[in-house]
Amino acid sequence: MPTPARQRAQKKYNAKPEQKKRRAARNKARREMIKSGRARKGDGKDVDHKDGNPRNNSKSNLRMRSKSANRSIKRDKNARKRRK
Repeated sequence: MPTPARQRAQKKYNAKPEQKKRRAARNKARREMIKSGRARKGDGKDVDHKDGNPRNNSKSNLRMRSKSANRSIKRDKNARKRRK
């Protein structure tokens, strides 16, 4: 369980306009994958943005991955996916 200070900091961070836009784009990508039949509600998988940009919802940039595979991708200091 996060500390109260951590919870306050996270709430403040999530309220920033840029984070709201990124979250909305991720949610939109999930809805589009469900609509196209590539995902189901409660399937336990994540929508992976291949280029690491959650606002790039082109079909060629999206794929379904298990939560553990998607969340274990190496990231740089800006939380972007590292280039191989």
